[in-house]
Amino acid sequence: MSRTPPRSTPVSRPSLRAPVAGRSNALPAGAWWLWALGLAAAASRTTNPLLLGLLVGVAGYVVAARRTDAPWARSYGAFIKLGLAVIVIRLLFSVVLGSPVPGERLLVTLPEVPLPGWAAGVRIGGRVTAEQLVFALYDGAKLATLLICVGAANALASPARLLKSLPGALYEAGVAVVVAMTFAPNMVADVGRLRTARRLRGRPAGGVRAVLQIGLPVLEGALERSVAVAASMDARGYGRTAEVPRAVRHTTTALTLGGLLGVCAGSYALLAAEGAGYGLPLLGAGLAAALAGLRLGGRRSVRTRYRPDRWGVRAWLVAGSGAAVAALMIRAGAVDPAALHPGVVPLVAPVLPLRPAAGALLGLLPAFVAPVPTPSPAELPAQRKTAP
Repeated sequence: MSRTPPRSTPVSRPSLRAPVAGRSNALPAGAWWLWALGLAAAASRTTNPLLLGLLVGVAGYVVAARRTDAPWARSYGAFIKLGLAVIVIRLLFSVVLGSPVPGERLLVTLPEVPLPGWAAGVRIGGRVTAEQLVFALYDGAKLATLLICVGAANALASPARLLKSLPGALYEAGVAVVVAMTFAPNMVADVGRLRTARRLRGRPAGGVRAVLQIGLPVLEGALERSVAVAASMDARGYGRTAEVPRAVRHTTTALTLGGLLGVCAGSYALLAAEGAGYGLPLLGAGLAAALAGLRLGGRRSVRTRYRPDRWGVRAWLVAGSGAAVAALMIRAGAVDPAALHPGVVPLVAPVLPLRPAAGALLGLLPAFVAPVPTPSPAELPAQRKTAP
């Protein structure tokens, strides 16, 4: 008589895949903003279009991999269009108003408008060279990359979670910032929903008349959301402050203002060509003073946080990847500045430097370590069909 061998209990192995995002393991909004600001700082140190395109590709890949279906997550395309518009406007300004960059490759000569003597150094029209257009293209591409990096943070970080993680001293200002950040995405979502409803009813969704008919419901919805937000804030005791001594208030003001001035001066020094030596210590001192001021200012706030965000290993990896990209780009600019700023006079083709490019690829780390967003209900049937 044969006996069936007992089945062995499967041993659970730790998975290296990122978990599905939930309320308990979702990344703090500050981690996404630090990552995006690191990419933006790296973009501010170079005018090489190949590196700028690589940074835009890194930001776009992470957004595509970890973006949710929230209204604010749909604003990334608007930032891309805004970046392209900035490049076009910069090129138009260079053509119409001229450029201080000398050039020998003449493309076209526009009629020049005579200006009075007090406008010396300013011209309208005249010679348009290839060198000045390339210089304007590089300059506009850098600003467009900065906007796209900020748009990536806006598409990945929840404004409500960002407001919840702010210090108590910045809560009032943070509410205004969050309302400003969420107004445009919600308005875009309302316009899209109303246009879809008009198409289903057989009415035109384009034209001046349709815009006028859509505008009133959009404004009405914005007013209703504002009233609902005000009621919820009043129910939660918003605006109540505790009494603190006058000396503490003065010390808080001095530390906060002095720290913010130090942060601005240090950031400007880091963005300058020759200020990286003293910019980092000044930035560190400013951050320390500002944090101390915010710590003291938080005593006025009597609110509490429900389920505060926790900075786990994944959050530190996301924020650290952006900081690593910025640090490596700053280091590359100190070692080989010519690779980060291709020449315009004489006009040469840009070359992709390998070390800064490898450092920019570190910004892809959030696409693999950040929790995977929960799929929308419309995507679940498709995932069940493709599942083995």
